[in-house]
Amino acid sequence: MALARDSARAIFDAFGDYNAEFRAVTRRARLRFETRDWVGGRNDARERIDLYDRYVADTTAMLRTRLGERATDRDLWVLTKQCFEDEISDFIDLEFEKTFFSSITRRLFATVGVDPEVEFVALDLDPMSKIRPPQQLNVYEFDGRAEVMIEEILEDHTFESPWLDFKGSVDFVAAELARAWEPLGGLERLERVEFMRPIFYQNTRAYIVGRALGSAQPQPLVIALKNTEDGVAVDALLTSVRDTSILFGFTRSYFHADLETVHDAVVFLRTILPRKPLAELFTVLGRARQGKTETYRTLFRHLQNSRDQFVEAPGDRGMVMAVFTLPSYDVVFKIIRDRFAYPKTVVRRDVLDKYYLVFRHDRAGRLVDAQEFKKLRFPRTRFDPALLEHLLESCSQTVSVEGEDVVVAHCYVERRLRPLNLYLAEASPLAARHAVLDYGQSIRDLAATNIFPGDLLLKNFGVTRNGRVIFYDYDELCLVTECNFRKLPRARSLEEEMQSEAWFFVDEDDVFPEQFINFLGLEPEQLEIFLEHHGELLTPEFWRDLKRRHEAGEVLEILPYRPSLSATASAA
Repeated sequence: MALARDSARAIFDAFGDYNAEFRAVTRRARLRFETRDWVGGRNDARERIDLYDRYVADTTAMLRTRLGERATDRDLWVLTKQCFEDEISDFIDLEFEKTFFSSITRRLFATVGVDPEVEFVALDLDPMSKIRPPQQLNVYEFDGRAEVMIEEILEDHTFESPWLDFKGSVDFVAAELARAWEPLGGLERLERVEFMRPIFYQNTRAYIVGRALGSAQPQPLVIALKNTEDGVAVDALLTSVRDTSILFGFTRSYFHADLETVHDAVVFLRTILPRKPLAELFTVLGRARQGKTETYRTLFRHLQNSRDQFVEAPGDRGMVMAVFTLPSYDVVFKIIRDRFAYPKTVVRRDVLDKYYLVFRHDRAGRLVDAQEFKKLRFPRTRFDPALLEHLLESCSQTVSVEGEDVVVAHCYVERRLRPLNLYLAEASPLAARHAVLDYGQSIRDLAATNIFPGDLLLKNFGVTRNGRVIFYDYDELCLVTECNFRKLPRARSLEEEMQSEAWFFVDEDDVFPEQFINFLGLEPEQLEIFLEHHGELLTPEFWRDLKRRHEAGEVLEILPYRPSLSATASAA
């Protein structure tokens, strides 16, 4: 029993060290914002993402050394699990500690599926099991004077940088708040506003996240701050569920907010984003592994309460990934195929590296957050026979049948989107126009974060329920700075022009933007819209300029809210 207690305590201490370092990195965000050190902020984001796996690997190695031959002694680990549960019983975020424990035992025992004797089963890890009123709130009663209340709010959130135009920021927030509450009966219905005390940092912006109370439902109230060379100013006020949901969405980089308990923040955010999956909230708050645990929990609970079968996902079948979905559940599963058809030149390791790049990169609202899972076990009866046959034939290195179960050794799980090519075929002319415009903007936004999609086919992009166009096919993705953008040479003779292959030398990293038009797959009217608004994407000059700016260390802003919401647009 003493050895079990010591092992449980070692894991408990290791998680405490991880959490302390996680918060230490998170707290740097304030200084990064105040000093406008955006490159440092991106480096912090990558460092924080890497912490969990490093601590799990180090703790697992330490226990293997300490326990020796007993490192996989099941009886010992049954006791260790009991001791660990006693250690964490008083913690609000105890599911985090349980997930950390299970990450270690799964590595020690190379678990396939679940092993409830030596790990905490995700189905039992309900993060909302300990509901309590949100803590760490600043409350501001509304007495009818919006400007006075907003002055108090902003004065409670000061930085080393001075305010650029304090009165202008107050007036802007007051006007936007009044406008937002007109459909709700006007500001006379407003009773109070409540904000979480920690400031939420993401890329170049800081957010004061709160809610306005007085209507039937709490209304989002998020103040976006920017720090210019001349000082801090309010840049936008987000008051709608749609805009706030996009800010906290699955295509965004993780927030840096120094939260005493993540649970309290999630409870608060659910009051203003009731449809937002818990997994997405945990993930966007930087707790990606807990988000993954929640994805697993909700998925397998859904399987217990549904009867439909996994089928191939809608859209064109991919050359690199086999993609399937459960019609009644809003995610897709992506498995790397054993072999890739011509003209694909990547190998399995390349694909894994691309997904890892996306995991650690600024997703700018245009890349899906893909959760990596290993050694999943599903009931065989839940697979459509045609799908299972296809998986066993094309993904035999990853998918196998063990008795009545299907074992998936490795996959990525993503939110299900409507493929853009299917969406455009179904959409009204107005919706299609919006999607084409946002398709071009998506490519621009990706390029601004140093991402070149590689393959611009419509089928590699999807449309969210909020109508945003997102890229989700990563096997040819690379950095803009890795590419050599060239102008297409002109043929010197009719013979050269008629050749089926390029008559000029093409290096591995050469890209010819003028050729993109051949692969867009847009209908004539849609292509005309694209060329009118995004024609420069088909020129090497556009890409060369961005490459030069990235190489010079410039950080280009991609804001997570509509330009029309900004104070600059309001002033104009």
